[in-house]
Amino acid sequence: MKLDNFLNQKIFVTQVKGGSKLNVRQKGSVIGLGLRGIGTSVNLTCSESILGMIRKVHHVIKISLV
Repeated sequence: MKLDNFLNQKIFVTQVKGGSKLNVRQKGSVIGLGLRGIGTSVNLTCSESILGMIRKVHHVIKISLV
């Protein structure tokens, strides 16, 4: 599923893996998404900047539509 299909929609992002082995830029993206640890979830309105952060850490998070 392409991430561009989610533009301007509400998405539910959940962190499913820890961030201890992420590099500095990836850790910044996880924090920018509002995630604080394994199991935390946030509701976001999808934009280009949010999609960019999701692309950087797609292996650490799970995305679903609200």
